[in-house]
Amino acid sequence: MTVADIIATRNIEEVLHFTTNRGITGMIAAGRVLSRKRLPDEKHLEHVYQYNCPDRSRDASWHDYVNLSITTVNRHLFGISKGKWHRAQDGWWCIASFVPEIMTHEGVQFTTTNNMYTGVVRYSGPSGLEKLFAPHICRWENNVINRTSTCPPNQPTCEQAEVLYPGELFLNYLQRLYVKTPDDAAALESILILYSRDIEVVERLELF
Repeated sequence: MTVADIIATRNIEEVLHFTTNRGITGMIAAGRVLSRKRLPDEKHLEHVYQYNCPDRSRDASWHDYVNLSITTVNRHLFGISKGKWHRAQDGWWCIASFVPEIMTHEGVQFTTTNNMYTGVVRYSGPSGLEKLFAPHICRWENNVINRTSTCPPNQPTCEQAEVLYPGELFLNYLQRLYVKTPDDAAALESILILYSRDIEVVERLELF
């Protein structure tokens, strides 16, 4: 079974990446999502780039990968980003939805849980993707997530599981952008027009 077979069998429809309004502006301007390591070197982003997570010292060797989620965003990390790290800053949030085909690309790694957790295990290829849906996932010692009977087939056992995409992810694989409010949608549409990008914008309050 290939990665593409697993995507089809599990009906995986999107791979997600959340970011601030400054982050999505930079992505649209640059035409791609850059890894944390490459952000400071991109001339389009030197005045707008902003890290979702201010401290990534625990996974420093993986900074040249773009962090994404399957089917649903990492709600734990998203909540901390919105409610703590960026709480005092003006702006809005956006969730970028990429086609699942990107998981078939060379160099992609799959992590069973948050890549910074001590219990994380990383794999590549079809066996790596399938392991994200295992009956039991260890986050750290004495913290194990059990897959329930109500968990959808396209949702990893641990919602903090990650897809690590090497280097940079081009926007030609982007299928839509989710926002919270009509005002956010209008702001995003203006950015897309400015950079001549034709990308669907969808209001999905429940995602935020």
